[in-house]
Amino acid sequence: MRKIKAIITSFVLSFLILLNLGINSASATGVYDLPVINSGEDVWVWDNADVISKTTEGELTNQLRDLAKNTGNETRIVVINRLDYDQTIDSLTNELFSTWYPTPEAQNNQTLFVLDTLTNRIALRSGEGLTSLLTPTISESILKETATIPLKNLQYNQALTDVSDRLVAVLSGKEDPGPPQVKELNIDGTFATSEETDDRSATIWMIVLLALATLIPMVTYFWYVGFPGN
Repeated sequence: MRKIKAIITSFVLSFLILLNLGINSASATGVYDLPVINSGEDVWVWDNADVISKTTEGELTNQLRDLAKNTGNETRIVVINRLDYDQTIDSLTNELFSTWYPTPEAQNNQTLFVLDTLTNRIALRSGEGLTSLLTPTISESILKETATIPLKNLQYNQALTDVSDRLVAVLSGKEDPGPPQVKELNIDGTFATSEETDDRSATIWMIVLLALATLIPMVTYFWYVGFPGN
């Protein structure tokens, strides 16, 4: 009987640990979950989702630091793993932009690119002083063309490198190089999308919780009244 109780206790503890891990992995990111980075600070890439390699992060940092040093135009890249439940990628980006750069003067030469890896949604916001360089047409092309194929294939490092290369060229006053000329591969059906992966995880958790909701009361009952034959 003691062995059975020990097994049950271990099972319940394991379940609680797994449940806690599942809750933590699903935690969302809002503006107040991110540090405040003010104009002029030497922070150019913030990877809250841990998807950027150290090599790529170093290259992006050096590239964006040089851009600021040479032109005064600051660009920062933020990557998160999940939006807060009441946020869209655009609302988060706008709120973050206003929080980091609270005045029109501070916003004037700033550009902020944000990526949510759960949905692969992206947003780009820049100050009024940059509209002659980073025009609405170029901004839309960066979002819809430059990052599209790498993100579709979950190539985050490539996507951010391509976006940074184009932003640096444009914000340096050079001719817009346009989106990378690459041939898109047909990989439909090979990889699950972020939404499909998230739905699948939610379904698995639901099945596990339903099964445990049935088993735990039964096990608890026998624990107290005794198992048959004991």
